[in-house]
Amino acid sequence: MRHFAVSAIGRDRPGIVAAVAQVLLTHEGNIEDSQMAILRGHFTMALIVSAPDGVDSERLATELAAVKDELGLDAISVSEVTGIDPSVEPLPSHIVSVYGVDHPGIVHAVSKALAARGISITDLETRLAGGAGSEPVYAMLLEVAMPPGADAAEIERDLADTARRQQVELSFRPLDLDAL
Repeated sequence: MRHFAVSAIGRDRPGIVAAVAQVLLTHEGNIEDSQMAILRGHFTMALIVSAPDGVDSERLATELAAVKDELGLDAISVSEVTGIDPSVEPLPSHIVSVYGVDHPGIVHAVSKALAARGISITDLETRLAGGAGSEPVYAMLLEVAMPPGADAAEIERDLADTARRQQVELSFRPLDLDAL
């Protein structure tokens, strides 16, 4: 079995998922993992797709490019990926939430602080809200996986320092796995 990363972005409209899924199905592709969202009016998707060993990857890419042209998407890409092993994926253990007046550098500062402690980000979402008479508020929500033996209290102190420097509010709490 071969695996491919497929991504697409374009102005939102009905049928994007259906068109991409149709091409994948034609090549006996199976969407194993995906993230899709509308970001600032643009539909975005990132997929991990499995396909039989004999799949014609050049034809797959050509047919996906035809979907891009047909739907007027901004970009679509397909790349083979190796080393797919869901058993080694980090298990999220904590939630980090960040809120504050929007400015460049928030994502960098928080992700750098996490990386310095060997913490993997398993999911990250951001939103910009407000405007029209008020300063835009930046909101970021992360699921993270702490390495074995990590000290949550030390991590929380590091993140609090980062939040002070970025002038944002930050919370760090264990993920309630029962809620999933």
